[in-house]
Amino acid sequence: MKVRVDSERCQGHTLCAMIAPESFELSDIDGTSSPVSEVVPPEHEDAVREAAQSCPEQAIFIESDATAERPRETTP
Repeated sequence: MKVRVDSERCQGHTLCAMIAPESFELSDIDGTSSPVSEVVPPEHEDAVREAAQSCPEQAIFIESDATAERPRETTP
């Protein structure tokens, strides 16, 4: 699984870094997020998915099998 952050969409809400600190880092300049590594280790995949679903700007994209996908909305 791969992850990327759209720097044009990211507004620096920091939710991703709070949910998955091992996978996202924040810029010291503007607070926007970027992946620590493009490839997500298997043990961090669930947290990255949760971070993507929690992003209010929908700036986090998960890629698997060469297909980019936006996280789906979950219903209780």
